Amino acid sequence: MADRVTVIGWDGSPLTAAARGALGAATLVAGAAHHLALPEVPPRAERIRLGSVALAARRIAGHRGTAVVLADGDPGFFGVVRTLRAPEFGLEVEVVPAVSSVAAAFARAGMPWDDAQVVVAHRRTLRRAVNVCRAHTKVAVLTSPGAGPAELGLLLEGVHRTFVVCEELGTDREQVHIVTSDKAADRAWRDPNVVIVIGGPAGPVTAAEGGGWIAGRDPSAGPRGWVQPDTEYGDGAALGEGETDLLRAAQLARLGPRVGDLVWDIGCGSGAFATEAARAGAAVIAVDRDLAACLRSETAARKFGVQLQIVHGGAPHVLENLPEPDVVRVGGGGAAVVTAVADRRPQRIVTHAATRDAAELIGRDLTEHGYDVECALLQSVELDTRAWTETERNVAFLLSGVLPERAP
Repeated sequence: MADRVTVIGWDGSPLTAAARGALGAATLVAGAAHHLALPEVPPRAERIRLGSVALAARRIAGHRGTAVVLADGDPGFFGVVRTLRAPEFGLEVEVVPAVSSVAAAFARAGMPWDDAQVVVAHRRTLRRAVNVCRAHTKVAVLTSPGAGPAELGLLLEGVHRTFVVCEELGTDREQVHIVTSDKAADRAWRDPNVVIVIGGPAGPVTAAEGGGWIAGRDPSAGPRGWVQPDTEYGDGAALGEGETDLLRAAQLARLGPRVGDLVWDIGCGSGAFATEAARAGAAVIAVDRDLAACLRSETAARKFGVQLQIVHGGAPHVLENLPEPDVVRVGGGGAAVVTAVADRRPQRIVTHAATRDAAELIGRDLTEHGYDVECALLQSVELDTRAWTETERNVAFLLSGVLPERAP
């Protein structure tokens, strides 16, 4: 095992005395090509070109001598330190940090970033990174080959965003470009780059504005509770039978929307469910054939400071061109829409039925599509607590399907 392992972050500025000292004593140096070309790298040191960090870690673990790993930006922030410290390698490391590429990108843009989401986009995580960009107004994306500005722009089709693309930060080839998301695929981009994705409506005004207390999304923004009273939605009009607050609470609990998910809300009605799924941090596409419902959903989203992509059209045919969902609520359309949704294989589907016959039909269809199905008869009774008399009663069959192959 290496006698000493030092990880040095590099942001393009001259190396510190500590970094130069560690490099001068190194018998093994690992890094990208531009790191290994630095004049401070000892000519007799063994050099490892970093591709797979895990493979490099195995080489370092078997090395007798002093090792240095060079990395761009802060190596402890989505960097190599996590891999090197994995128990399977048994490496203890010292870290010489540098300014992270995310901090540098926001500095170039002249923007604060304590309120930004930060995601890493690889080929396998690109879709989830895009969903975060759909759901939040300020996101920094650490890209990789095949998951860069062009791919982000293509997958954000239908959602307008502004990209600040920072190429090769800290080098003499550094460039910063500002483009709209729909134009990002029209050109080639140099790696490595960081993309700041901004746009969409601003969140609700909170006491933390002008001096936040937590990085990223403020969990205290907006009112407490997963669901809000029915009176908060619909512009004073009564909500549909599938939108009552207790049913919404059960639907949210079954679906569990989270950051990185894409939720479809089909038959969005007043926008109550769509808004509350978005408040959980998920990206949401709200669909309704009724233009008035789309407008009510847009109003609800503005009121609560969340972002919805609203699609006016009838299901199931309007669903054909939508991006793949993780979880889906079917608020209207019955068995035909549930079948079309199940064909797309989301992890979870939730819907409701007014009668047992309709519930059995939907349940059989979900089962035939390979879903594990649960059905519960939900009844809620509102009481006037002054006289303890019944004022309203709602009854519905709640159906939920979980696809085992894509669970949890």
